[in-house]
Amino acid sequence: MKKKAKKMIVYMGVLIVLGMVIICIYHYSLIQNESAILQPNGTLNNVDGQNLHVYQEGAGVDTYIFMAGSGIAAPVYELKGLYRKFSQHHQIAVVDRAGYGYSDVAHDDRGIDTILAQTRQALLQSGLEPPYVLVPHSISGLEAIYWAQKYPEEVKGIIALDIGLPSQYVKHKMGTVDRWMVRGMHLATKLGLHRLLPTQVYNPQVLQLSFLTAQEKEIYQALSFKQFFNEDMQNELLQVYENSLQSEQLKKPQDTPILLIDAIAEENKHSKYTKQNRQDYADFAKQFNNAQVKEVSGTHSIYLHQPDEIYQLAMEFMKTTGDEKGR
Repeated sequence: MKKKAKKMIVYMGVLIVLGMVIICIYHYSLIQNESAILQPNGTLNNVDGQNLHVYQEGAGVDTYIFMAGSGIAAPVYELKGLYRKFSQHHQIAVVDRAGYGYSDVAHDDRGIDTILAQTRQALLQSGLEPPYVLVPHSISGLEAIYWAQKYPEEVKGIIALDIGLPSQYVKHKMGTVDRWMVRGMHLATKLGLHRLLPTQVYNPQVLQLSFLTAQEKEIYQALSFKQFFNEDMQNELLQVYENSLQSEQLKKPQDTPILLIDAIAEENKHSKYTKQNRQDYADFAKQFNNAQVKEVSGTHSIYLHQPDEIYQLAMEFMKTTGDEKGR
């Protein structure tokens, strides 16, 4: 019986390895096939030896810079429903951080100074001069706040979409188990296993909405499979504590106008997390000369749920800050 059990374990192990090899080959063959439709629709800028992609459209006095949250592998497509509202009357740009969208993978540790320097250089090479109005989502709120701390003259305002605050990332430092889970997810994607769970790779709601064409939806999926949880996305999360601590050690950019949009899902509106986040936002806003907190109904991907409301809130807020920032 013991010999049979050992044989069964060996057979199962061989089958698992064989299955993973097949999936890996299948994934990379699809990557090669899908590359035919992945043509950058913006400009590729050589920054630190790699290409960083910047997409821009619209025209106007203000330039709104859209900055994607962690793991949003195809920002130009996922954020389109929101930035298209802004580009009707303003100039907008979507910056693909290294490892995102059409940008190359940088293979660095994703330190905050490196990320910010690359973003600023890519924008300048694209012909976009500061000051900018930053529109960060989630983890990119850290970069936006740090930007205002280091170069306040370049930031006209921040429209923060359900961002993580530096203080929150410091307080809730990632534990050992979580760090190994992040590394495990990266390894799984290198093997192509994410092909088995497509709804975890991209947001299926994007495909259900109408702001993308049928061809853009196909590109969105292909780009997401190519870039999802690569080395840069992994390192961005592993480095978030150190990056946040670096920001926390600097003075708050109190003269930078900031609108904090707090996304609150109906089912979570009375939760402990929601109450704590509401308090964190209120405490953060008190440290600025011109800050507002607005609650908007929806989940973390608030740009998909309430683009019209976000646009109106942003326009109303920027009207009140125009004189202070030299409009």
